[in-house]
Amino acid sequence: MAGAALLGAGFVYATGIEPHWIQVNPVDVTLPRLAPEFDGYRIVQIGDLHLDEWPDPAWLTRIVKLVNRERPDLVAIMGDFATHSASRLDAERLVGALGSLQAPDGVVTVLGNHDYISGEALIRSYLRQSGVTELSNAIHTVRRNGAELHVAGVDDLMAGRSRLDLVLGNLPERGAAILLAHEPDFADVSAATGRFDLQLSGHSHGGQVGIPLLRRPILPPYAQRYVSGMHRVGRMILYVNRGLGSVHLRLRFLCRPEITVLTLRSPLVRSHHPG
Repeated sequence: MAGAALLGAGFVYATGIEPHWIQVNPVDVTLPRLAPEFDGYRIVQIGDLHLDEWPDPAWLTRIVKLVNRERPDLVAIMGDFATHSASRLDAERLVGALGSLQAPDGVVTVLGNHDYISGEALIRSYLRQSGVTELSNAIHTVRRNGAELHVAGVDDLMAGRSRLDLVLGNLPERGAAILLAHEPDFADVSAATGRFDLQLSGHSHGGQVGIPLLRRPILPPYAQRYVSGMHRVGRMILYVNRGLGSVHLRLRFLCRPEITVLTLRSPLVRSHHPG
């Protein structure tokens, strides 16, 4: 009886509490090539919304409010806006919500594997309507008093659309470079180039279910090596966001949905910041 009650309580928690319990996670990251002009630059990273599996209008509104409250310079969305069908998305609400994200240097995104499964043409039209910049094997450069910060993106690896060669061919030689890549295990490839200081990824959902002392049981392809949080891959830093939605089963256990607030630090002025 006690075991059944404990199992029932765990199920209620995993389905009714934790999926709604968003963690806003502050992270400081020192980038070796970051110019002093960008010290303190704030990027809010979100992703894996899977909105066709969670059609609650209040959920998306809440996410936008939490992001805007952090006053980001840039918002980075890691893809997977839908899971199975982009046509099931509330287009007006999605466009309105994405268009309400407030960041002076814009909102950038890459598509995820589920965006291709669910209909990338429709999702791309929503992104264009909302003013979100899709970085499909492209680069978005931010400038401060002559200094540059490059934010690049590769299109989805699982869909066979990633073209890192195109990104590298257009990436300036100087300035810190950040890469958006939906699948985190791509870090082994991007780090080997030696050109990126930071990769931001999603896709894994952090495993979605965490069982103490055991490997997380729900891990998709290309999220087997790097599951969540910060990793050092060669000379590059990788941060894997746990995402906000869920796939197939709307549950999370010991793996709260995450909004990451990354504050970039320049080593040239790092001594000015306590800690």
